[in-house]
Amino acid sequence: MELLQYSFSDLYINSNKDFYISDEKYANSLKRVEPSDKEEFCDQLFMIMHQTSSYSMNYKGTFFRVENVLSVNGELYCLRRMPLTIPSIHNLSFDHRFVQYMLSLSSQSGLIIWGGATGSGKTTSISSLLAEYLNLEGGFAYTIEDPAEMPLEGEYQSFNGSIGFCKQTEVQNDNWRDPLKSALRSKPRYILIGEIRTPDAACECLRASISGHLVLTTIHASSITDALSSLVKYASFSMSESSAFDILSRGILAVVKQDLVGTENHRKPHIETLFANPDLNKGCSVRSIIRSGKLNLATSIEMQAARIAQSLPVF
Repeated sequence: MELLQYSFSDLYINSNKDFYISDEKYANSLKRVEPSDKEEFCDQLFMIMHQTSSYSMNYKGTFFRVENVLSVNGELYCLRRMPLTIPSIHNLSFDHRFVQYMLSLSSQSGLIIWGGATGSGKTTSISSLLAEYLNLEGGFAYTIEDPAEMPLEGEYQSFNGSIGFCKQTEVQNDNWRDPLKSALRSKPRYILIGEIRTPDAACECLRASISGHLVLTTIHASSITDALSSLVKYASFSMSESSAFDILSRGILAVVKQDLVGTENHRKPHIETLFANPDLNKGCSVRSIIRSGKLNLATSIEMQAARIAQSLPVF
């Protein structure tokens, strides 16, 4: 049985070439497997290893995100298996009212942040959103990732008859500034910046969000407040904290915090959301709170959730 015939999302390979995948019978457990193409897979894994510890590989048409870490017994490879195609955001078990609001932002400029823990599905969700924007509106999308994870590259035939196209790029040596300059020169409608993990990525993300583009990004976070404060914390290495909060307050459109609930094979997203009024000419308490740097947002989150649940306009 070849590796890709097994059902798994995460794969671990140690220095002895032992393969471990999730055991669907027991929560949070692993089981050892012996795929018939084990040597072929390892040859490719080791051959394409980059200088960086994070990279992506394409094995027989399936993309894997790879993390290479050094353990006490040698190298350990942690791989995330990515979908062969981008799932429709309509098929990800989100409430249809949330989906409709997110799709209504396709014509706006600003920043959409999708936060969550490792393995929470945030990359899949935000990639599905970007793909749906291209399907709805067409236009040019430019991604800057470290590494590229979802198969977004290529042409999209939009529902309105126009063409959409996505160009996927990968950051080299943690240099986020030059790729973003290249992206802006390309005049994209949408910019996807991969998970915020460095000060440069955070700064360039904030600046791009007020440059007339719709910017989408992910960040490791345990709450909506944590997502916002983490972005500002990273950016504060290169600008003052007050400047970071000010830019964020002007650029922010939506923050989504996502978890996955359920068993290994039957998981669905659970989300919290926060939105800022897209019309900058109208007052917005969320933008004011973010600008202050205090981030006392619990009441805003609860009130907006109640309005969405009642199918009322958020603003």
